Amino acid sequence: MTATSGETTPATPALGVTPSQTVGPFYGYALPYDDGPTLVPGWHKGAIRLHGRVLDGAGDPVPDALLEIWQADADGSIPRRPGGLRRAGHDFSGFGRCGTDPAGHYWFSTVKPGRVGEGAPYIVLLVFARGLLKPVFTRVYFPEDTADHAADPVLGVVPEDRRATLVAERDGEASYRFDVHLQGERETVFFDL
Repeated sequence: MTATSGETTPATPALGVTPSQTVGPFYGYALPYDDGPTLVPGWHKGAIRLHGRVLDGAGDPVPDALLEIWQADADGSIPRRPGGLRRAGHDFSGFGRCGTDPAGHYWFSTVKPGRVGEGAPYIVLLVFARGLLKPVFTRVYFPEDTADHAADPVLGVVPEDRRATLVAERDGEASYRFDVHLQGERETVFFDL
């Protein structure tokens, strides 16, 4: 108790640590932009479509997730110049962003990356979603590169029975499907950074 002018008041109680909490999702207001999923236009030589769904542990769609991809170009070079929000078929930045629709679908128009170093070609995929304090990171590998998968240093540390969660399914001439399972039996492998 402290005294002021002869009055007594209770002492201020000690404050505890407040736990982290999720906010939002506010992705639909600030982060997506019109050309975000289009790293290259569909007519671009070597353009591919990477698409899929984001699903929760029960297999239900996550309608308000945001995905980012980061990747090398078709020659395996990592872009080092600034990108732009508007792309006209040039200035490949290696970065794209797409929100999911009400059914949990996302899509990117990009190029298949070339090999970077000793490993297989891959795209880094980040998922922001409700319930996550930070984004989760994974990689998307391509089914036609199985010979390179065996020598990939990252795939080498993933248990063999879980590696399939990192390989996209070819579902067309220039189209790959990669579903992201946030939890459950088919949970996608996510990496610590």
